[in-house]
Amino acid sequence: MPGSRRRQRGVLLAGIALLLAALVLAVVLASVFMPGREAGGGRPLRWQDRGTTRNLREIVLGRCYSYLAERHPVLGRDTDCLKIWESLKYAFIYKNPCNTTAEDYQPLMELASHPIPCNKSLFWSKTNDLAHRYTKSSHGFLTLEDTLLGYMFDGISWCGDPSAPGINYESCPKRSECESNPGSVFWKTASKRFAEAACGVVQVMLNGSIEAGAFRSSSIFGSIEVFNLNPDKVSEIQIWLMHDIGGPQSESCSGHSIQRLKRILEERNFTVTCEDNYRPVQLLQCVRNPDHEDCRLCPSSMETP
Repeated sequence: MPGSRRRQRGVLLAGIALLLAALVLAVVLASVFMPGREAGGGRPLRWQDRGTTRNLREIVLGRCYSYLAERHPVLGRDTDCLKIWESLKYAFIYKNPCNTTAEDYQPLMELASHPIPCNKSLFWSKTNDLAHRYTKSSHGFLTLEDTLLGYMFDGISWCGDPSAPGINYESCPKRSECESNPGSVFWKTASKRFAEAACGVVQVMLNGSIEAGAFRSSSIFGSIEVFNLNPDKVSEIQIWLMHDIGGPQSESCSGHSIQRLKRILEERNFTVTCEDNYRPVQLLQCVRNPDHEDCRLCPSSMETP
């Protein structure tokens, strides 16, 4: 009997030793193969882009209250800024930032959504500054960044981390490191909803001074918004092709990429027009370049001898 007990004890100890060895091996393999993991326990994942914006909670809440008070007071009756912040936090905190999904942001999208007036949606690509100067001077037009959702999160970054405190303030992943990162998924989801909400006449501001072409299929506009505009709600799409004052005229409305965009839209049963250097927008450019020949009230080609 004593010999039998010793054998049982030996088998038990051997089993425990094998289990411990398997656990150690699993931990070692995880530390080696997990993307972005830094050596040393408790350290946040290490990525190539900037980390979460400091004071993120205060910034989001401040922007939310400011938007409701100054831009859209009517929304204030039904919009809870604290719930918006909580829904953002739960979408990413303590999560690996490469595992973000559109579903993570659905509660946030619902809480921050509001109607977009028909004929007032302005989409843009590579015209960020000019498009927003225009919406500021032309009351009523809205880009995504002029909605509550875009206004709160424009220009800031955030991502989670499995280790405490659940937020990575040191770095966040670039799209090239993992496409399903918090920022990319958020803006794709918000852009999709913004396009779906557009109605009436829709404006698109593109940059005709870019050598690679004004329309790019890889852009948010070219890959997300174009395909989520609803032909049953949108009566016309007006393309404003803007050129830098004094800059290259790389493409006009008859250019290759614009024609490709028009074909995509027309195949989806949209009516499409294009105008080079839409004058009201060009006048904004001329505020900074008042003496340039492009900014004359009567261009030289139209002057009489």
